[in-house]
Amino acid sequence: MIELKVERMTCGGCAATVRAAVAEVAPKARMEIEIATGTLRVEGEVDESRVRAAIEQAGYGIA
Repeated sequence: MIELKVERMTCGGCAATVRAAVAEVAPKARMEIEIATGTLRVEGEVDESRVRAAIEQAGYGIA
């Protein structure tokens, strides 16, 4: 499991964008997003560097 703090993810729309971006690089992964804390947890066979890149490409930062 990886856990990331996603910067500027402040609403449901942001969370949906992040979820879609991660799903592109890790389609079988299970995700949990906490908007209040900006936390993303991803479980399954995932490449953390690809997840980070997908989030950044979607316009969000990672703390």
